[in-house]
Amino acid sequence: MKSQIKIYGIAALLLASFTLQTSAQTRRDSKVKKTTVKRNTSNRTVSKRVPRTKVTYKKKQRKIVSVRNIPNRKIIKHKGHNYYYANNRFYTYSRGRYIVITPKLGFRINILPRNYRTIRFNNRNYYNVEGVFYVQINNEYEVVDPEVGTIVYELPNDYEKVTIDGQTYYEFANILYEKIQVNGTRAYEVVGVIEMK
Repeated sequence: MKSQIKIYGIAALLLASFTLQTSAQTRRDSKVKKTTVKRNTSNRTVSKRVPRTKVTYKKKQRKIVSVRNIPNRKIIKHKGHNYYYANNRFYTYSRGRYIVITPKLGFRINILPRNYRTIRFNNRNYYNVEGVFYVQINNEYEVVDPEVGTIVYELPNDYEKVTIDGQTYYEFANILYEKIQVNGTRAYEVVGVIEMK
């Protein structure tokens, strides 16, 4: 008799806990998530495409990174040239050394590195890996420019500060970012792309 009472008691407790958990989840899901974005739009002078001649870099020279060999490299053929990919870096080969380059639009890789972040913007998934944006095309991931308005919460370590018409922005891989606040957290919004002409 005592064992039946224990079983009924345990069953009642489980039923009550599932009911409370379900109602708590329903209440939590029914709340509208509010996002506050603070932008400095009064002085914004950047449009989607910015000529390289209008951009002034804070550092006059960028350090060129090169190595003698790249283990486990993948060859990427792009517009008749061979490029190389390893550890989420793209390289060109010159004078016996592999030189790190900014990825060209259209480069494709088969597998994203483990540290990618998915960013959803305008019903499109971008995959951001250390400042390089990819979209999935069939079974590959192609390097693309993100849309203006895309927000990231971290910049890669080797970003550069630039000025355009007196305003300071952040640049990496020819993508321009402006520092903003989202719900009290520092973030960076894509505001343009530097043209390479």
